[in-house]
Amino acid sequence: MEPLQHLQDTQNQKDRRGIAIDRVGVRGLRYPMQVRDKARRLQHTVANCTLTVDLPSRFKGTHMSRFVEVLNEFGPELHVDNVPDILRALTKRLDSVNAHVTFEFPYFIEKNAPVTKAPGMMDYTVRFDAEVKAKRVDFVVTVIVPVTTLCPCSKAISARGAHNQRGQVTYSVRFKKPVWVEELIALVERSASSELYSLLKRPDEKAVTERAYDNPVFVEDLVRAIAAATNVEPNITWYRVEAENYESIHNHNAYAVIEKKKAAR
Repeated sequence: MEPLQHLQDTQNQKDRRGIAIDRVGVRGLRYPMQVRDKARRLQHTVANCTLTVDLPSRFKGTHMSRFVEVLNEFGPELHVDNVPDILRALTKRLDSVNAHVTFEFPYFIEKNAPVTKAPGMMDYTVRFDAEVKAKRVDFVVTVIVPVTTLCPCSKAISARGAHNQRGQVTYSVRFKKPVWVEELIALVERSASSELYSLLKRPDEKAVTERAYDNPVFVEDLVRAIAAATNVEPNITWYRVEAENYESIHNHNAYAVIEKKKAAR
């Protein structure tokens, strides 16, 4: 077997094309993660990870194994508090200026049915996007929340009922102090015709259906309601709210988005 010190380091060879790469690294890496849980203090999950750094034009390639090595140094389970340290470790180990990580994972909340109070576990998708650039760390939290919406137009013109559909809201925020995932999800759910549940008995189904009928919202209403609620949250400095309704009587979806950087106070 050839000694390790004699193995050629191809990645460190010169590249003469003069083109820098903005982000290069690994994607689709699954890793165990711990997240603060408002109800139980800590929740264990599995994140789908993307880790990248910038690559100067003079280098042919980056060292992919070092990304995994950095994660392992903070393992065997990642913690949200370690994310800034992971970014700095990536820049140091890979001789880069900028680094970016994305951790996307399922997050579970126990919810009781509205009438029978039967407990069930609702799953949501949560994403952490963090970047260190010029030594400054930027952190964005995103929640992807399924909701029910009922069409105001259909209710106004129909003699019997109104069409409704399940929709999806993608809500991203920057903040001054850490935010609870549960509170972001609750803000979205309050803005819809109705929130969703994993377990509903007949009395619950009746209540949810009637709640949605009494609270019709267009996709425009949905994003505006979330934006209005976010505008009065002093801790949130920037947000992007994106809603998509999977229409039940059209062969296309309804879509709306609002993005805003809030004025400093």
